[in-house]
Amino acid sequence: MGKLFKGCLTLIGAVVVIVIIFAIFATGGDDTTTENNSTDQENTQTESDQTNESPGDENADADTEETTEESTDEPKEEKTEMTTAQENAVQSANDYLDFSAFSKDGLIEQLKVGDGYTQDQAEFAVNHIENEVDWKEQAVKSAKDYLDFSAFSQSGLIEQLKVGDGFTDEQAEYAVDQIADEVDWKEQAVKSAESYLELSSFSRSGLIEQLKVGDGFTDEQAEYAVDQVGL
Repeated sequence: MGKLFKGCLTLIGAVVVIVIIFAIFATGGDDTTTENNSTDQENTQTESDQTNESPGDENADADTEETTEESTDEPKEEKTEMTTAQENAVQSANDYLDFSAFSKDGLIEQLKVGDGYTQDQAEFAVNHIENEVDWKEQAVKSAKDYLDFSAFSQSGLIEQLKVGDGFTDEQAEYAVDQIADEVDWKEQAVKSAESYLELSSFSRSGLIEQLKVGDGFTDEQAEYAVDQVGL
C-alpha cells in the first residue's frame, strides 16, 4: 500500500512539471508572435507613410522650382515712350528706306540736312530701326544704282560707297563683291573713256593714265578701253 501511494505521488509530480513546461513555452511563443506582428505592422505603416508622402512632396517641390525659374527668367519689359519729334523722325527714316538705299551715317545725315531734324532726333530714329535694316544689302543696292547711271572701276565703286555714301569698308567691299560677277569691268572702263573724250581731248597715254589714276582701273582694263575708243 505504501509503495502504491509513493508511485501516485511521483506520477502527479511528473504531470505538474509537464504542465508548467508547456505553459512556459506557450507564453513565450505568444510573446514572440505578438512582437513579430507588432514589428510587421510598424514596417507596413512606415512604408505606407513614405508612399503617401513622396509623390505629393516631390511634385510640390518641382512646381515651386519651376515657378521660381519662370519668375527669374521673365523680367518685365519697359517700353520707352517717344516724343512726337522722335516718332516723326522714325517715320521719315522708314520712308527714305522705302524708295532709296542709305548707309547708317548717310541716313542720319539725310534726316538732319534734308528734313531738319536735330542730331539727337536723327540718331534716335536710325538707332530705333537699326535692327530691321541690313546695311550690307543697302550697300549692294547703292552699288547697283551707281552702275545704272555711271561707270566705275571695282576699286572706284568701293571708294564711292565709302566716301560718297558713308558705308563702312566692310559694307562697301561686301557690296562690290556681291555684284562683281555681274559686271564687266573692261566695259566700265570703255564707258569712262568715252565720257572723258566727250569732255576733253586726251592722248593715248594720257587717257590710260586718267583711267588708272583717276578711276582706279587696272592697266589691262585701261588699255583695253583706249583700244576700243580708237586711240
